[in-house]
Amino acid sequence: MATLITPIDPQPSFVLAIAGMTCASCVSRVERALAQVSGVQRATVNPATETAEVAGDASLGAAALVAAVEKAGYEVGHAEFNLQIDGMTCASCVARVERALQGVPGVLSVSVNLATETAAVQALRGVDVAGLLAAAQRAGYTAHSLDDGQAAAPAAGPSFWPVGLAAALSLPLALPMLAMPFGLDWMLPAWLQWLLCTPVQFVLGARFYRAGWAALRAGSGNMDLLVALGTSAGYGLSLYLWWANAAHSAHAGMAPHLYFESSAVVITLVLLGKWLEARAKRQTTEAIRALQALRPETAQVLRGGVAVDLPIAQVVVGDVVLVRAGERVAVDGQVQEGQSHVDESLITGESLPVAKQPGDKVTGGAVNGEGLLKVRTLAVGAESTLSRIVRMVESAQAGKAKIQRLVDRVSAVFVPVVLVIGLITLLAWGLVLGQWQAGLLNAVAVLVIACPCALGLATPAAIMAGTGVAARHGILIKDAQALELAHALRVVAFDKTGTLTLGQPQLLALHAAPGAADEDILLAAAASLQSGSEHPLAHAVITAAKARQLEWLPATDLKAVAGRGVAAQIATQIAPQDGTQALRLGSSAWMRELGVDLTPLAAQAAALQAEGRTVSWLADVTTAPRLLGLLAFGDALKPRAAQAISALQAMGIRTVLISGDNRGAAEKVGRELGIDQIEAEVLPERKAEIVAALRQPGSPVAMVGDGINDAPALAAADVGIAMSTGTDVAMAAAGITLMQGDPALVADAIAISRSTWRKIRQNLFWAFAYNVVGIPLAAFGFLNPMVAGAAMALSSVSVISNALLLRRWRPQH
Repeated sequence: MATLITPIDPQPSFVLAIAGMTCASCVSRVERALAQVSGVQRATVNPATETAEVAGDASLGAAALVAAVEKAGYEVGHAEFNLQIDGMTCASCVARVERALQGVPGVLSVSVNLATETAAVQALRGVDVAGLLAAAQRAGYTAHSLDDGQAAAPAAGPSFWPVGLAAALSLPLALPMLAMPFGLDWMLPAWLQWLLCTPVQFVLGARFYRAGWAALRAGSGNMDLLVALGTSAGYGLSLYLWWANAAHSAHAGMAPHLYFESSAVVITLVLLGKWLEARAKRQTTEAIRALQALRPETAQVLRGGVAVDLPIAQVVVGDVVLVRAGERVAVDGQVQEGQSHVDESLITGESLPVAKQPGDKVTGGAVNGEGLLKVRTLAVGAESTLSRIVRMVESAQAGKAKIQRLVDRVSAVFVPVVLVIGLITLLAWGLVLGQWQAGLLNAVAVLVIACPCALGLATPAAIMAGTGVAARHGILIKDAQALELAHALRVVAFDKTGTLTLGQPQLLALHAAPGAADEDILLAAAASLQSGSEHPLAHAVITAAKARQLEWLPATDLKAVAGRGVAAQIATQIAPQDGTQALRLGSSAWMRELGVDLTPLAAQAAALQAEGRTVSWLADVTTAPRLLGLLAFGDALKPRAAQAISALQAMGIRTVLISGDNRGAAEKVGRELGIDQIEAEVLPERKAEIVAALRQPGSPVAMVGDGINDAPALAAADVGIAMSTGTDVAMAAAGITLMQGDPALVADAIAISRSTWRKIRQNLFWAFAYNVVGIPLAAFGFLNPMVAGAAMALSSVSVISNALLLRRWRPQH
């Protein structure tokens, strides 16, 4: 474990946990790599503890050290922290929190999300979460750590009573202004205006002073500072005019023209806007809350033959759980007894209940239908499907798109620029035109209308809404980058088996080579070779062997050769000799590499491949390579595979089939589906190369697959799309997971990405438009502070409301 050393002297000092060192040369290599980092004064590697202690000058940062070690070919231990940050109000707050957390020694990266009010921190192992919380608090915010698997609680925001009270106090002040267009000229006494405005300004508006002061202490600025300065200027001007009128007018009892109503109404409108914003933000997180609500708190577990109610945390793998009719399935497991229909709609997006019987798997959170099920637990807690779905959605919603990072840089200088514009407005009206009172009011309007909130919410609100609605329909988007890139896809490549086909092939033909053993012995040998494999073809062989009631033969040294087949030593009676033989079962290309002559069965193989069959060859390589036989498999297309291809082509996307299968089988599938380009007999490592070759500048590529052999291609693609019906390795390598394993959802995943991207662009346009148009109008005197306050409140609400329109999205394909 790496521990972060607190510097005794001014020099930064770090201890890095380094994995992968095996000898003294590794130690020297790591020390050289660290010594070359700018700012490093001393680097010492301890091979016994597998740590490196580094000290340097004030410019030294942890990220540069980690990059140097990783470039040298070693790994550095990382830790991840998720924090909830309360009190952020705008994009400037986001930038301030990120700077504060980044300043903690050992922190590698920070991503703060205004919409979820969370911070994701990557740091060296040994960084104390207390130090991160203290840094956020020093920046002026309240922070606490989120437990593993726990989602950030949606910010409650201000309750409505301050808004209602502020409105009640401000309405009498605003009524005379509203009556003026109708020829009614009356004004409340100055003392009554002051009495109504003061509680709004300093009691109900105290939050703006507190947050603004915290920003100033941190050497920054935010929306609260702009509101506090603007309304205080209006309030102060009103006090001055009231005092001047009382001191110099013979009619001191008459109410002068004051601006208490502007200050009070602006604060009321901003409070209303923040209240509406908080409500809308909670709606953007409803997808997470709906998923979390699926988690049962207890389960009925059979212990000693007796059903016992236990907290879900006490259920362990292997327990048998009872699921009665109408109850939620408490764990991921396999049905042992009973038959029923299970509603998995909130997990997979599948609208119809799915029939379950012994041997079928069920997912925790699904709703059992009419029957009693006994389920053997396969996964609980953080490893359950539901927990993994929640983590994926949280990760996507907490992430930042590239365009958001540009917006953050703009927001970091937004408040200082607005303050400068406000000062220029005041001086221009006062010094040039001699209208100091008008200048102050226009400067107030400039400060009030400027709204970095909308800029900060524009992108994350759309991402949260888009990923949330996608999750409800069985499309899990793991990160914001996948969502951002998917809208621009121009090429989508598919694996064949398990992706476009059902992945449930059947053994349709078996031919023994001349002079080899009979078919039953060959099939038994093939089943022995496949006994340790999870590949669909292995399942087909084993199923066929069981159907013939064949006994499997002892096998040793079982080994899967990626993209080629399987190898083992088999104790068999395959002619011409008895005893242990080295057998190989795999592709034509592998047989040719092994020197096996395929000529004896070439005609049969060609005929089967012309029918679209997948052919595997069985050979003996104990002495001289010798062909024993061939096995031919058939796999039906998924019901909506053709619809998936046509939908993508209608969207202007080119489709490619990349398969390790023989060319005949691949081309038959390609022709039936109308795929544009077919690549057959491709090894796993070549799949990644083909995906890279398909990529063109400005034209990202997606790869759709489900197996372990697809993982390199999924990782190499701009957007990897995995089927949940496939392997965990494929899902880990992909940015998007389709919970139904339906290829038609690929087009829907791209469609929700395009819809989300449109909302992001719309939101950013309106967020910038408010300021680009509003600030000049306010500076030139065309907006009074009340109108500016209303526009400011409306900007944030409209941005989030526009994002929430994504909740109406429905899959079309």
